[in-house]
Amino acid sequence: MEATVAAPTRVVGRQLRVEPDGTRVHLRQCPLCECMCGMEIHLDPDDRVKVIRPDRDDVWSKGYICPKGTTIGKLHEDPDRIRRPMIREGETWREATWEEAFARCEELLHGVRQRHGIEAMTAFIGNPAGHSFSIGRYGALLMGQAGFPMIYSAGTVDQWPKNVSCVLMYGNMWKIPTVDIRRTDYWVIMGGNPQASGGSLLSCPDVLGEIDAIRARGGTVVVVDPRRTGTADRASEWLPIRPGTDAAFLLALCHVVFADGLLDLGRIAHLVDGVEDVRAAVAEFSPEAVEAFCQVPAETIRRIAHDLAGAERGALYGRIGLCNQEFGTLASWLVDVVNVLTGHFDVEGGMMFGKPVAEPLTWKTDTRVMGEPEFGRWRSRVRGAPEVLGQVPCSCLAEEIATPGEGQLKALITIAGNPVISAPDSAQLEEALPLLECMISIDNYLNETTRFAHVILPGPSPLESPHFDELMWGWAVGSAAKWSDQLFATDPDYVPEWEILARLGWYCTGGTTEAFDFAALDDGWFSVLCQMYGRDPAETLPLYDHGGPERMIDLQVRMGPWGDRYGGVPDGLTLQKIKEAPHGIDLGPMVPRLEEVIGTPNGHIQLAPPYILGDLPRLRAALDRDPDGYVLVSRRHLRSKNSWMHNVKVLVKGKDRCTLLVHPDDAAQLGLVDGGRARVSSEAGSIEVPVEVSDEMMRGVVSLPHGWGHDRPGTRLSVAREHAGVNSNLLAPGHFVDELSGNAAVNGIPVEVAPAVPA
Repeated sequence: MEATVAAPTRVVGRQLRVEPDGTRVHLRQCPLCECMCGMEIHLDPDDRVKVIRPDRDDVWSKGYICPKGTTIGKLHEDPDRIRRPMIREGETWREATWEEAFARCEELLHGVRQRHGIEAMTAFIGNPAGHSFSIGRYGALLMGQAGFPMIYSAGTVDQWPKNVSCVLMYGNMWKIPTVDIRRTDYWVIMGGNPQASGGSLLSCPDVLGEIDAIRARGGTVVVVDPRRTGTADRASEWLPIRPGTDAAFLLALCHVVFADGLLDLGRIAHLVDGVEDVRAAVAEFSPEAVEAFCQVPAETIRRIAHDLAGAERGALYGRIGLCNQEFGTLASWLVDVVNVLTGHFDVEGGMMFGKPVAEPLTWKTDTRVMGEPEFGRWRSRVRGAPEVLGQVPCSCLAEEIATPGEGQLKALITIAGNPVISAPDSAQLEEALPLLECMISIDNYLNETTRFAHVILPGPSPLESPHFDELMWGWAVGSAAKWSDQLFATDPDYVPEWEILARLGWYCTGGTTEAFDFAALDDGWFSVLCQMYGRDPAETLPLYDHGGPERMIDLQVRMGPWGDRYGGVPDGLTLQKIKEAPHGIDLGPMVPRLEEVIGTPNGHIQLAPPYILGDLPRLRAALDRDPDGYVLVSRRHLRSKNSWMHNVKVLVKGKDRCTLLVHPDDAAQLGLVDGGRARVSSEAGSIEVPVEVSDEMMRGVVSLPHGWGHDRPGTRLSVAREHAGVNSNLLAPGHFVDELSGNAAVNGIPVEVAPAVPA
């Protein structure tokens, strides 16, 4: 079907000012990433977005914004965006009313539940949920009602190793410390490229500007990465490392700390358990023992260890490149271990915990209350993959749909996700999705995944929803609060996203449309939250004349560290006070707060979790591998956001970015030429891709961007199709995972590379 022409939409958000030419200016926060930048939205007389500029008075971003943020208006006005529910009948799509769409969802979900039981139903949650006003707050209501035995998420392609290490070390999988980069003088960056993606599990605007500031004050920034990224170009030093060997490098740093007398726990010594266990564990991982494996000279490893330990204010940071590799949990754990051992934990300029104005809901489930985590409580039906934090690798989804037998998946709800592009071994998933009896997608696009759905329920555009970040402030370099009004009105019959989620959860239980009572469900959900935040629901519910996310946020703010405690602290914060500060409220830099954050049963950091130490023999055995052969790593670009932004023309125009980066010496050896084509093959599949010869790659490593492959039939992504690229996940074996977390290893994939043979 043809795309619906975008009609002018009514402005409902508060206006900041009117320019002399009549342009009206509104304020927003960008919802795309952890930078959380403030924006000015300039509207023309027809209520269309004229231009987006940075908000120079924003207390957080102070006038910074990246190219992606300036295109929020393009996303809102995109003619390919789905604005009405869609129902698929055979191979034909048609727009439907919300009543029709929900009736079809009820029919589909009830049918699968009656025929196959709840064991045949599941959901996949995509990365945008973490940035959503509704999904992050009401996704749990859907899951809680539905009672799915298991769900899948982008988390097992992204940060699951960090969740595993944090729940074992600090008692909560979402209490993730980050680096106080605004006050550090020595910063080691591993597996991260803020130039392209901003901070990741590090909320800070203009990270490159902070790198410049570190160097301007005489400090040092070292980037450890197999590619000389844009971040490395701004750093003091680029240190190439063989993909997948970061854990060995970090073990060697710890070895030097102990062997050379550099150990210094500082003020937190009384809160750290397991130091001697770590000493014993790293004893055999000397720099000399790992240098051939990492391809980093032993003397360089020793120098980095001494420089970091000797820095008055220093820190080591590891991100996605450390998570989505073969030894992801070991590497993620060791990042924090290095900071603890060198005295750079819970101190200014080191690694610290954020202090959110509204304490995240996910911070309320510490092991002190819930008990120590158990991994492998059950295994996936087909592969036998062990459960980790309630999930198995997302690559299991395809085989669970395709393999007959008791428990075979028949119904799938996807929420803001595109796993046909983002999941490893994605060809298998593409073949499996048509086998489903029921697939419902909450999504704004008919993309590579949602084309298989039976019903698509659209969410709002970024400008049709209010915004207030929650999870991101947990790893922010300062404390602040910002509210964004909904700018444009939705259609009069539009169903809010939080009600969509509640309805689908209700249908999964067998509930009917006639019996659905959103207000009652919402009050019940809010009552549970009141109890979690220490409030009596009977006293709190009557204080509100509305439900939805705003009520939840007000509770979290008022019961937070600066909150008014519902009158108990007269000058404290409420959501209304935050709304009255158009450029936000600044509450200061990071502060030491380990004692109040740690949620382990004894209140101490568990530095040497046995579960993690148990993976060291596997790494030790890997040290003897033959280092020859090519490996593939992923990469990001400043103008991309996974697969989200490729339908925005201004972001994808120009030079082709979906290329295979190859070092000049490797290209000569392989017979590749710049601008030619290469065939890249792994055990999972084979693709052809243009070659880009560049000395930014270390030898033996090639790189492809992820999030591309928009050439599939049946999509409605007109711009993305013109810049289709190739899907790098066709090369990612589904079984190639970090064994402790189940996270996909999409970096360090063994590949064969050769010139493409002309058809």
